[in-house]
Amino acid sequence: MAEKLLKSNIFLNRMRRIVKSEQLVLSILAMIVGALAGGGAILFRDGLLLVQSLFFGTGEEALHRHLSEIPVWQLILAPAVGGLIVGIFIYKFLPEKRPHGVADVIDAASFHDARMSTRCGIKSAIASAVSLGSGASLGREGPVVHMGASFGAWLARILHLRRSASRTLLGCGVASAVAASFNAPLAGALFAHEVALGHYALTAFAPIVLASVTGTVITGIYYGDEVAFLIPGHEIQSFWEFPAFALLGIIAGVAAVLVVRAIPVVQKTANRTNAPLWLRPAVAGLIVGLIALVFPQIVGVGYGAMNDALNESYSLTFLIGLLLAKGFAVSICMGLGFAGGMFSPALFLGAMLGGAFGMIATSAFPELSSGYSAYTLVGMGAVAAAILGAPISTTLIIFELTGDYALTVAVMVASVLATVVMDQFQAGSFFQWQLKCRGLSTRWGREVNLLRTIKVDEIMKREYETVPLTEGLTTVREKLINAPYSELFVIDDQGKLHGTITLTDLRHAAFDPNLGDEVTAGEVARSKPPVLYRTDNIEKAIKLMEQTGEEHLPVLNSAEERHIIGFVHEKDAMMAYNNALLELQSEERGDAPPKLF
Repeated sequence: MAEKLLKSNIFLNRMRRIVKSEQLVLSILAMIVGALAGGGAILFRDGLLLVQSLFFGTGEEALHRHLSEIPVWQLILAPAVGGLIVGIFIYKFLPEKRPHGVADVIDAASFHDARMSTRCGIKSAIASAVSLGSGASLGREGPVVHMGASFGAWLARILHLRRSASRTLLGCGVASAVAASFNAPLAGALFAHEVALGHYALTAFAPIVLASVTGTVITGIYYGDEVAFLIPGHEIQSFWEFPAFALLGIIAGVAAVLVVRAIPVVQKTANRTNAPLWLRPAVAGLIVGLIALVFPQIVGVGYGAMNDALNESYSLTFLIGLLLAKGFAVSICMGLGFAGGMFSPALFLGAMLGGAFGMIATSAFPELSSGYSAYTLVGMGAVAAAILGAPISTTLIIFELTGDYALTVAVMVASVLATVVMDQFQAGSFFQWQLKCRGLSTRWGREVNLLRTIKVDEIMKREYETVPLTEGLTTVREKLINAPYSELFVIDDQGKLHGTITLTDLRHAAFDPNLGDEVTAGEVARSKPPVLYRTDNIEKAIKLMEQTGEEHLPVLNSAEERHIIGFVHEKDAMMAYNNALLELQSEERGDAPPKLF
């Protein structure tokens, strides 16, 4: 008994050392990803400003102040020329001939075991830098998030990490990118869980926080104390303001719904014209240039205009005009294929909406108002939360930018209400709409997502028995006795699957001594059996088994070649699903060690 206890203690001590070492390795990898994503954010931002200086003659963030000094033809043609370059680049070099962004990160995390192409991440960043530098009315955070996630996926791929560890490193890239963009490490960590991963896994939280802090430190060293927004001090005058903040949240949700719904309208209109994909961003750029003749603030990322709104520099009519102009420009740019994100546009729209609402509220109840710049900040958080589907991390960004607890509570109220309106009338965020257009949905639940992430070639049996189409019944009987699960796969002279033979298929021929080799395998086989392909997932396998009553199905390499490479048994599919579900539950509870390899 004592010897058994001693061996058990030795085993437990070894397991503790392994767990600690794996946690240490994952933490180191997280910081590496955080540094890569932070460095990528710096390169992207500097590259964007370099492109901007080539097109507009200045590398300043407040671009709109310079646009009044350049010739009209340059203001109109620069976005159009940039759109033409971007359109050709996307058409020639990016998968599916479209820009890639945060929705692709969610797709990878939910449906593809956190597998992403690093080349696609870098190419998408280049396309976005040229888009934004030439004046596209979109954001820079989405491309940085996509690139950071691709760095995490790259490191996981070259190290051959397990699914859970790969998802964690992908989340590390997302967290670092967001943190580096806003100098908000806590918000970056929560954004990775809230939006990219879709759940709060305790075992992933520490590495993601480390990556987020690393990204913040990297950009802090490079940019110093520079901040994205110059926010004046605020003080909530009265808690009677909170009904006004709640109303602003509802209006912000409606505005978010209208913007997201306008994008497919633009896409359908463009499809009716049959305009080539590579030309559409140029058309969008031309429209942006024309709008900029009246509202130059909508050109590019728009941080300068947001700072102006926060410092109460615009009139009510101008704020409303900017709100409408920006909403139209964002819909055109996104709908016609410019590369860029939706974070900055959402903040811009929220700033103008909140500022206009604040001016009206202040004029109605001046003694209760905290000033319309406070409403500007609340509007930014509310619209961004609704469009991005990230009320928690958006609220934390505002808190980390301001350090104002009372104002953060106001942002929280408005953000939650805006998100509820978005869910009710749009059935999810902008990213969820993008996934829905591809036939995907994160709302299916983790169980369905798990079924779709496990491919049949991961669980199929490779020990199977085949017989030629012309094989005689004598040999068929002998092979059938020793075949796995008593099933033979009949192939033709080209190696293609013709059918299957089981004892049920043979019926009386199995034991009739009068029947010999004059009966061939092809004659007794069940032709055109239900099959799977190596790229199918176990969801399809289980559904096909339920529909056909089959317990195991052959797996073919492709629909064209139809060469058998294995077969899937029902119990193996269910066991793989059950193991993956248990692993995910353990990861979320934090009661299992991180398994890297």
